[in-house]
Parts: sequence; structure tokens; C-alpha cells
Amino acid sequence: MSGIGLLLLALICGFGAVKIQDEAPPNIILLLMDDMGWGDLGVLGQPSKETPNLDRMAAQGMLFSNFYTANPLCSPSRAALLTGRLPVRNGFYTTNGHARNAYTPQEIVAGITKDEVLLPAILKKKNYASKIVGKWHLGHRKGHLPLEHGFDKWFGSPNCHFGPYNNSDRPNIPVYHNSEMVGRYYEEFVINRKTGESNLTHMYLQEGIDFILNQAKAHQPFFLYWAADATHAPVYASKRFLGKSQRGRYGDAVMELDDSVGQILAFLESLGISNNTFVFFTSDNGAAVMSGPDESGSNGPFLCGKETTFEGGMREPAIAWWPGQIPAGVVNDQLGSVMDLFTTSLALAGLVAPDDRVIDGLDLRPALFNLSIIERPIFYYRGNEMMAVRMGLYKAHYWTWSNSWEEFNQGINFCPGEEVPGVTTHIQKEHTMQPLIFHLGRDPGEKYPISVLTEEYQTVLKLISPVVEQHKSTLVPSVPQLNMCDLAVMNWAPPGCEKLGKCLKPPKPNPWKCEWPH
Repeated sequence: MSGIGLLLLALICGFGAVKIQDEAPPNIILLLMDDMGWGDLGVLGQPSKETPNLDRMAAQGMLFSNFYTANPLCSPSRAALLTGRLPVRNGFYTTNGHARNAYTPQEIVAGITKDEVLLPAILKKKNYASKIVGKWHLGHRKGHLPLEHGFDKWFGSPNCHFGPYNNSDRPNIPVYHNSEMVGRYYEEFVINRKTGESNLTHMYLQEGIDFILNQAKAHQPFFLYWAADATHAPVYASKRFLGKSQRGRYGDAVMELDDSVGQILAFLESLGISNNTFVFFTSDNGAAVMSGPDESGSNGPFLCGKETTFEGGMREPAIAWWPGQIPAGVVNDQLGSVMDLFTTSLALAGLVAPDDRVIDGLDLRPALFNLSIIERPIFYYRGNEMMAVRMGLYKAHYWTWSNSWEEFNQGINFCPGEEVPGVTTHIQKEHTMQPLIFHLGRDPGEKYPISVLTEEYQTVLKLISPVVEQHKSTLVPSVPQLNMCDLAVMNWAPPGCEKLGKCLKPPKPNPWKCEWPH
């Protein structure tokens, strides 16, 4: 048994199983990976079969084969999960350019606004305690941090673990414990760029385990948002996992995350609360194939990856687990979205979503418990533009592009080895009058558009067109939050820096319109 496994047994020794009343609302755990691809799981075809715990989770629970993010980039997809709303509605998009992906780097001025109501804030109505472990990525300035939006506890970072920086023209990213920083990446929280060694995933596991144990002791329902980021470049793993995967360093990171998920599920069972805990595993967007084979995962049979609205950018691995409640060993074809986790979690807690705004997430309980299929569209957005829509097995592209010629000529390729003429275009190509339509059952790789001359094309177009028209006619975009940047707003002096002697002097404010080349 691993060292942490022995530690977990020691933690629960003498404590015994926690008895939860049947009528108590369930605990909710959302396990959100970072840039993990659909094809990274053994149960979904990864040939090295290095995810035994996730494969077991799928065997004991429900595997969703058609589950999507709301945007092919990290910040907007995370905002969508926690609000139940498309990024174009919750403000996590840009109007600085047409159909541009945008996120929250250090220099972003804004973030999630006080007008958006996040999942943990609503769960408080049923006395849930909430904790985020890992990456936040919804803004790093005052007013945009987790404890100001419903979370009670936090261990992690507001940004990606990019770096190391020299703390002169760009500061290293802070790591927070609740409302104050406790150090910075590459300083107190080491990531060895040469070897890939870091103990961060181990820390995140322990933070999650401690929270679960404390809430079980308190007999209080809890929401754990476990957002580990080891599979985002630069990928990392702890020493015990480095060099163990057939897939290189990225595979090492996946193996450690798989082990962590297994330990979390085993701990729930040891405490006797697995039968009252809903757990959902997924990823924020597709694998970042532009990062190369050493730093990215696999999107299986799907086209392209992160940043694109092709299937590889937005279809995610997804597993629901709740022993005794969710049927075991089921592959569910329901079209699902990360936004559904907002609405479904509220419904499981006996709550309803706010009725003063449009909520895009559906309540998936009929699919989870009765295997019912809910007919619904999936909209694929890139920035301020609806690029495609899926209905049933058909997907219609109204706009296509992978990335610009400027980026492509610099060696940045969002579709390496997968160029499809007329589909993976390097200019934004409009198809609104005659969308490209694919049958994802016959052609999951989106390589063979259905001929416009066929009856099938005309039938599908008649089905999809009114759905698109209705969506666009009723869409009211919110104020974009990802338009303005300023070096002065970076993580120079986060809360708590004084205690650590790690406050840095910012430059004078000089805001500009952020440039989003993708």
C-alpha cells in the first residue's frame, strides 16, 4: 500500500464509518482535469491502459460518450461549469476580434463578476460547505477570487502554472490557502522544468482528503471542486510516478491523477459515505495537441484539439459515479455539457437554478437514474461566435478555422497531422448559408462533409436551422470581461504577501486591448 494509503487508514482509524441519514442531501465532488483528452482513458481506448482507477470508476458508474465542454479553452469552460451558462452569457469571452478564444492570464484586468451566481453560493442554501482545490482561472484580482463567490475554502492558484519568471517584468504565480497567498510556483511550490518533478498533485490530493474527512466528521454536506492541473503544459508528476508511463511525462501525470481519483473514491467508501456522494469526472477542454507529444494527451478518433470547435477540442471524457444510485457499467449516449453539472448538482441538493437569467445547463437526473435520453442541442462557441451546433448524431459547422496563418507559420498547429482540406482552415471561413454537416456516428473525425446535393443534407438542415435561428434570436450577450489587459494588475502583491515578505512593486497602470491571436 502507498504511503498516503496508510495515512488515510490512520486518519479514519477509531473514527469509523460516518452514518449519513437517507434524507440528507448528497455530497458533491466534481473532478475537473486540465487539458485531458477524450482518448487518455483506458476505458475509452488508450492502448497502454494506464488509468485503472478511472476505468474502474466507469465500470462502477456511468460513462458519458457524448459529453462536451462549453468552450475549447480553460477559463471560459470553468466559468460555464460554475454558472451553468455559456461564456457569451457569463462574460468570459472577448469582442477584440471575431471568434477569438480568450482566457485569464496574469495581465487580464477583469474576471468573473458579482452579477454571476456560482454553484457553491447557491448550495449554501442547503448548508453545504464548499472547497476548491487546484486551479481557479476566473480572475485573480479582488472581487474575482473563489472565497468572494461562494467557496468557503481554497488551496490552489488563480492562474496556470506557467513560469518560472524573474519577478522583475513578470511575477511568479501565487498559491493560495483560502484568502491569502502562501507562496509562489517555482519558489515555495517547486516545479522542476527539467525533470518534471512536482508534489503539487500529491498536495491537492491531501487537501481534498482532509476536507472530505472534516466534513464527514461534522455530518455536513459538502461540495468539493477538485481542479488539478498536472496535465496542462508544463506537465508534472511526483517522483513516485516519473518515468513510469509508456506515454512519457504526460502519461506520468495522467497516472498520478488516476491514482488520486482512486484514492478519493476509496476514501469515500472507507468513511461509509460513498452511497451519499455524487462524483463526476471530466476535463475542461480537449487535449492541447499543439504542445507536442511530450506535453499533451490524446483526443482519440476526434479532429484537432484544444482551442478548436472540432470534436477534439470540445468532446470530453466524462464519468458519473454514485454507488447504489447510478446504474453501474452503463455507457450513456446522452448529449451532455459541463454546464449541466451546475443544474444537476443543484437538483440533487433539492435546489433550483436562478430564474432571473438564462441557464444553459440541463438537469441530467433522468439520464443518470432512468437512462432517459433528453433531446437537446450542443452549441460550439469560440469567443463571440457560434461556430457549430450538434443535434443527435449530426453536427453543422457555420464557421470553421483552426488557427491563423500567422500562428501556423510560427510552428503553432492546432491540428498536427490532421489537416482536412476545406475544414481545418487557417482563415475564418463562413458557412452560414450552406453549413458543413457531418454524421458523427459514421465520421467522428469530421473528415467527410455530407454532400449538399443529398436528401440527407437537406433533411438535417431543416432540422437544425430553426434551432440555430431560435438560439441566435434570443441570445443576449453579456458585457465581455476578457477585453482589457494591463501589466500593472499581475500578481505583484497578492493578499498575504506582506506576511511572507514577497510583495513586489508593480509598474504604472497602462491598460490596452488584449490581443488574442487564436
